[in-house]
Amino acid sequence: MTFEYEPQGTCSKKFTLELDNGRIVNISAVGGCNGNLSGVCTLVQGMDAKAAADALRGIPCGTRGTSCPDQLSKAIEAALAAGETEQ
Repeated sequence: MTFEYEPQGTCSKKFTLELDNGRIVNISAVGGCNGNLSGVCTLVQGMDAKAAADALRGIPCGTRGTSCPDQLSKAIEAALAAGETEQ
C-alpha cells in the first residue's frame, strides 16, 4: 500500500510511504533537511511500522513542538489506520 501524508509545522512538505503487511518498504520525503530525512527514512526501512512510529513519536525540533521524525510517526500511524480500513 502506498500512502501520502502532508506534515504540519515542519520544513518537510510531503511523505510518501509504502507499507506491506505492517512493515515499512520505502519512505520518501519532499522538503526538510535532506540528509537528516534520508537517514531517518533509511533507518526505518524494513522495520515494523508500529515500532518505527513509537520510536519517532514526540521528538521535538527547537521550540516547534514537533519535528520531521514526529510528523513521520503521524504519517506511519495514518497509513496503518488507512490500511486497516482497506481490509
